[in-house]
Formats: sequence, structure tokens, C-alpha cells
Amino acid sequence: MRCELLDYELPEALIASRPPEERDGARLLVVDRSRAAGDVVHAAVRDLDRYIERGALVIINDTKVVPARLFGKKRGTGGQVEIFLLRRLEEAPAGGGERSAPSQEAAARPERWQAMGRASKPIRPGATIDLGHDGALVAEVLARAEDGVLTVELSSPAGLTVAAAIDAIGHVPLPPYLGRGDDPADRERYQTIFARVPGAVAAPTAGLHFSPGLVERLRANEVEIASVTLHVGLGTFQPVTADDLDRHPMHAEVYSVTEATADAIARARARGAPVVAIGTTAVRALESAADPARAGHVRPQAGETRLLIQPGHSFRVVDALLTNFHLPRSTLLALVFAFAGRERTLAAYRAAIDAGYRFYSYGDAMLIRGEGPP
Repeated sequence: MRCELLDYELPEALIASRPPEERDGARLLVVDRSRAAGDVVHAAVRDLDRYIERGALVIINDTKVVPARLFGKKRGTGGQVEIFLLRRLEEAPAGGGERSAPSQEAAARPERWQAMGRASKPIRPGATIDLGHDGALVAEVLARAEDGVLTVELSSPAGLTVAAAIDAIGHVPLPPYLGRGDDPADRERYQTIFARVPGAVAAPTAGLHFSPGLVERLRANEVEIASVTLHVGLGTFQPVTADDLDRHPMHAEVYSVTEATADAIARARARGAPVVAIGTTAVRALESAADPARAGHVRPQAGETRLLIQPGHSFRVVDALLTNFHLPRSTLLALVFAFAGRERTLAAYRAAIDAGYRFYSYGDAMLIRGEGPP
């Protein structure tokens, strides 16, 4: 797919810099694939239960956003440094011998992470960075790849677990297009109510719309809810710069689909119920785990996915999709084109723009449902 086909014009005033007052207070554009392009319904997210079929299976992403932006000083020079954590690699080697029962020493074991670094001068291997005002976390730079990605070893001189130290001093990794730094409210609002497994550096934004009340209304309509985990990476914001999407270096993201979720999908198939993915990240996890031997089913698995979904993709698992409005020239928009069709998607985006919908991470939502060619 040529990358210029992923372009559209968006007035800057429609980029949502903050979430709606209530989680389920966003607007909802309903697109039916069985209808003509441009034939849309304007609704509200709080009424989502009216537009999802009774007895459907809803799949959410239970990843938890890590406060991945860390600020500190380079030891020896005092130079200001920003570290943006990308993904956890492993615990640092802890010496010989078998593991014993958990102890305070084990709880505070160092961890290795991939990260991006920003400073007045390039950050080189061997550098030590004191993070946080009270030195709660120390980063030892072990390696620097050609693309600038650092491998760092994190440890806490205060005896905290690395996770606790990151949580204490880290900042919410808001997308750059919001045009602002994080504030205390983002700690809650840039996290879904389903967040359970730490590892994402960006939120699965379609899930941000769910409130406990909306979940109750869905369950009252006999909607089943199951989960996948896909740790959203920084690459989700990476624009497509290649002239053709086939040449785009797709980022890897860690994901898992449990046996319980595979069983829930099998039950949905048995009763003829649709599988509704909440967000493009849930789609990537489900389609990555699709069972090639049984259409509509998945196999329990965990690993990395580099699946790039674009027009021409044959969806094996997902029947409906709730998603936000995405950036031009993004792989997320390409996925929506694949699911709903480019003409239908752009017609829906034009309708949303004309009606003043809010776009991107903290913006409004679109539900794509119904059968029909993309």
C-alpha cells in the first residue's frame, strides 16, 4: 500500500489534549460495514451496550502503562538526562547458585531495559545516571545500538524494587502530539480500568473509554469479557516514512493470549456470537494468535509480534472493532483501512471532522461492526 493513501487533513483544534470528564463520556461514531460509505450513526460511548450484539464476546487489552519517562543527571558531569524506557529485558544476573526463597535482596534485584536517552551529548556505554531527585534509581548504560537504543541496568540504592522506584519517580509517557507534559490526573486517566500487567509505554486507548458502569451494562446484556495482553510500544507512534507500507520496519510488541481467552472465543463461535476487539492492540494480539487450522479460533501463546495489518489482510478472529481516530500515515490507520475499507473509513473520518469529534489518544471512538467487504 502506498503511504500517501494513509493521508488525510485534520484541523489541529480537533486533537484532544485531555480526556473527557467521565471515562465513558466520549462520543461514538458507529460504522456498519453492510451499509454504504458515509452512512454512519452518531452516538455516545456510554450507550455502547446498545450497539454491541447481545451475548457478544468483548476482548480487552489488560496491559498496564509504565511511567516510562525518567529524568536525572549524569554522574560526574551533572548533565541533565531524560531516559524513556522501551521494554524490560530481564533481571540482571544475580550470581551463582539456585534461587532461594524471596528476600529483600531478591526483591531489589537490578533489571535490564531497552531505553531511549536524551541529553546535550550522546549517552555512551559506561555512563551512570542518577534518576529522580533523591537518587531512587540508578541507570548504568551497558550498550548503545546503531539506532541509538540503549541497554541500561536499573537498580535502586534505596532498596526498592525497580518497579516501585519507577512508579515513584516516573512520568506518564503521554504521546508527543498532546503538546503538554503529564499531570497527576494522567496517572489515572491514561490507564484503563482493566490494566493489570505492567509493560506498555503507551495506553491501549480504546480501553480508556470503559467505566465500571459501562462494563456492568454490557454484562447485563450477556456480553462476555475476556482479555489479551499486548504491551504497546513506542513504535505505535512511528509514522510510515517508506513510500510503500511493505517496506515499513514494523516494530515488535510482546503479547500473550491465554487458554481462558481461547476457550472464550471457542464458546462464542459455538453460540454464533461476534468477537469484538477493543482497540487495534487487541486486534494485533488476536490475529497474531489465530489458529491456521480452525478459522475464527486462536491458539494460546505468548511471544513477540511484528504483524503489520494492511488492506488485503484476511481477518480470522475479529468481527467488530472499537477504536479511536488515528494519525495519518500510521500503521494503526492502515489496520482500520484493512478492517473497514479505505473509502468507508475516510468517509467516517470526514463525518467525524464535520461533527467536531475529538481525535487521537484522549479523543472520541468509532465502532466498526456488521458484515461486508472492507
